[in-house]
Amino acid sequence: MSVVIHEVQTRSVSLPRSLLARLAVAGMATAVVGLGLAVLGYLVFATGLVAAPAPRNPFATGSAGFAMATSGIGGIILTIQAHFYAALTAAVQALKADGVGLMSLATVGFLYGIFHAAGPGHGKGVISGYIIASKGSISHGLALSLAAALLQAVVAITVVGVFAVVLEATAATINAAARNIELLSFAAVAALGAILLWAKAGEFVRLAAVIRSGMIPNDDDATFQSALRQGGVGSWRVFAGVVLAAGIRPCSGAIILLVFSLSQGLFAAGVVGALAMAIGTSITTGTLASLTVFAKAMVKRLASGGGMAGPIAFAGFELLAAAFVLVLGMMLFAGIWAGGMLSALD
Repeated sequence: MSVVIHEVQTRSVSLPRSLLARLAVAGMATAVVGLGLAVLGYLVFATGLVAAPAPRNPFATGSAGFAMATSGIGGIILTIQAHFYAALTAAVQALKADGVGLMSLATVGFLYGIFHAAGPGHGKGVISGYIIASKGSISHGLALSLAAALLQAVVAITVVGVFAVVLEATAATINAAARNIELLSFAAVAALGAILLWAKAGEFVRLAAVIRSGMIPNDDDATFQSALRQGGVGSWRVFAGVVLAAGIRPCSGAIILLVFSLSQGLFAAGVVGALAMAIGTSITTGTLASLTVFAKAMVKRLASGGGMAGPIAFAGFELLAAAFVLVLGMMLFAGIWAGGMLSALD
C-alpha cells in the first residue's frame, strides 16, 4: 500500500537511502520467507499430503516431470494427468488414421492445460508474487498469464522442432536441452525476485522514515505516492522480465505431446495441440492471478484501519511477496543444480 501525505509536507521530508538499512530489510525478508517455506515443506511432506519426489519421466521437466506417485494429492493429480495423456495420444493416432480429429486434439489439449496448470510450475508463484509486490491489476495478471503460457508453448515447440526435426537429436538430448533451459528459467526467477526485493526494501525504508517523522498519511496525495515508489516494479521492462521468468521454462505436457506427434509424423498437429494447451493453462494461471488481486485488496483494506501501523504492515506484505519470488527462484535453481540436471547435451 502506498502511503501519501500532503504535498507541503513532502517537500520537507528527506527520505533516507541508507544502503545498510535497505540490505538489512531485504535480508530479513529473505530469511523470514526462506524459513517459512522450509517449515511448510517439512510439514507437507511429513504429513504425507504430497508424496516425496520419485524418478523422472522421459521428456518431463522440473517438478512436473516425476514418475507417478502412489499417494496424496500428487498421486491424484498425476493419475488424472495420465488419463489426459492417453486422450491426447488417442487423438493424435485418430488424426493419423483418418485425417480428421484436429479439433478433438485441440479440445483435449485445452482441457489438459486448464488442469495441468493447477499442478507445480507454469509461473504461478512468480506472477502472484509480482502482482502482490507491485500495483498489478486483474488485467495485468491476465495479460501476464496469457503471455507466459504462450511463451512456454513456443519454447517447447522450438526445443522439439530444433533438436528433433532439424538436428535429429535423441530423446536424451531433447531432455537435456529442456533441463538446461529450465535452469536458466529458475535463474531468471531469482534475478527478478532480487530486483523486486531491492525496490520494495527501498520503499519500506523510506516509508518507515516518513512514519517515524510523525507525519500523518494521506492517500489522496499522488505526489508523495510517486516519490515513494521509486523502484519501478510496474515498468514494462519488469513486466517483460516477469513473462520471461515465468514462461521461458518449456511446458512438460507440451513437450510430451510434440514428441509423440512427431513420432507419428504429425508435428504440425502437435503444435496446434501445444498452443491450445497454452490457452487452457493461461485460464488457470489467470484465475489465480485475479484471486491474488482480490486477496491483496482485502489485505489493503484491513491494513488501512490499522492507523500508523497499517501502512507499514502492508508494505511489509509487499516486501515478503518480493522476497518469495527471490527465494522460490533460488530454491528451484538449487534443486536442479543439486540434482545433477545441469548436463551437457548428449
